Amino acid sequence: PGPERKRMQFALFDWLEHDGRPLGETLEDRLQMLEHAEALGFHAYHLAQHEGTPLSLNGAPSVVLAAAAARTSRLRLVPTTYCLPWFNPLRLYHEICLLDHLSRGRLEVGIGRGASPIEGKYYGIESADQARSIAREVMEILLLAFQSSILNYQGEHFSYDGLELYDKPYQTPYPEFWYPSSNIESTPFIGAHGFHTSHNFAPNALAKAHFDRLRAEYAAHAADTGRMNGHGGPPKLANTRHVYVAATDQQAVDEARTAFEQWGNHISYLSGRFSDRPRDGLSLEARMANGTALVGSPETVRGSIQAMIDETGVNYFLGVFAFGGLPLDRVQASLGLFAAEVMPAFTAVRA
Repeated sequence: PGPERKRMQFALFDWLEHDGRPLGETLEDRLQMLEHAEALGFHAYHLAQHEGTPLSLNGAPSVVLAAAAARTSRLRLVPTTYCLPWFNPLRLYHEICLLDHLSRGRLEVGIGRGASPIEGKYYGIESADQARSIAREVMEILLLAFQSSILNYQGEHFSYDGLELYDKPYQTPYPEFWYPSSNIESTPFIGAHGFHTSHNFAPNALAKAHFDRLRAEYAAHAADTGRMNGHGGPPKLANTRHVYVAATDQQAVDEARTAFEQWGNHISYLSGRFSDRPRDGLSLEARMANGTALVGSPETVRGSIQAMIDETGVNYFLGVFAFGGLPLDRVQASLGLFAAEVMPAFTAVRA
């Protein structure tokens, strides 16, 4: 064993799926889940943004996270991600400042251009090049606004002339940034700027190459000035997993199966609607076999997480504990077992 490094951090990832109930009931369940997760010692809550799909009711991440800020006191809150081409940059700047103050500095900010061209079209985005161009300008404007009281910017998509800004983030100079990506071609950019990142649902062998390159890029640029997340310290590296823990492996599979099938329909909904991909093309067994769904007893889940650490070097765990129509009582029970019998094994992760 090598030298010990800092404690492994455990966080929740959520799409806020449509479960057939009124929106208010679903939201209240999530807020209760977050109160419970905070009490159990979880580090952060990551919330995705999607549009036009039952995978996510969260078209307005700042609204949900403002409610979460009011119901928690320690849990860090991470929109993962704000799809930058979908936002007016000035409006997004104000939302980030407000959330950072409402949470007393518990905000971290995920950014990206939006991976789904179907969803982008709902916001008038017709090509990947257009999405990149708008996202670049939005990011440039955010960084200028964070560090200036007067905003001047002339771009292709947005222009500001002498705009006075009276709000600033709670954190100095601004909240830390996440840039999630499963595209290995994006690793030079992510690593060079020191972004925290997640590679969602990749088998360990695939994730290893991704993270190895990220670490190399980060080391090569560690002394650079002007990095967008240079104030964030060593990057947090996560590989998201579905998680359901019960007393035995069979009980866990039996209790998670229906909800997981519902999630499978949701994650493939848009591609099933606009192409020939079947909505039910994902199965619990397949995801368990490739290691991207950790469903089982505490011992089984501990072993899978240790394998992730050994094989990929992740230092941050992102778990989807609420998925499909999984009832709140089962989510809470799974969280409780995970916190009591899985997390303590990783209080000091060995390099």
